[in-house]
Amino acid sequence: MVVLSSNKSARFIHADATPVEDLGDGIRRQLLGYNDDLMAVRVWFEEGAVGEAHTHPHSQTSYVESGRFLVTIDGEESELGPGDGFFVAPHEMHGAVCLEAGVLLDMFNPVRADFLGLDEAQS
Repeated sequence: MVVLSSNKSARFIHADATPVEDLGDGIRRQLLGYNDDLMAVRVWFEEGAVGEAHTHPHSQTSYVESGRFLVTIDGEESELGPGDGFFVAPHEMHGAVCLEAGVLLDMFNPVRADFLGLDEAQS
């Protein structure tokens, strides 16, 4: 378990004062709040950007704030738009292709230590 008690997120997160990380290939990420148990992340995708298929040990639920995405989870595909969402269980293979520029709000349990530059092996 990663212990973040001395490095936890602020109680109030103002988007205009919170850094946005450019991940390249048309994807940007902003950490919206976290502690050991939960992390919220806003992710912007340009049209055609690909969230490559991957797995991780975290539960993930995502909300489509805007745009259109073709999401694949464990070999099953669905096209999702504003107001839709998806859930990924730990270790399930998943990825997304952005069909129309948009934003996903991703929530993870536990915290994504790798997003904080911490060694995932600690979690």
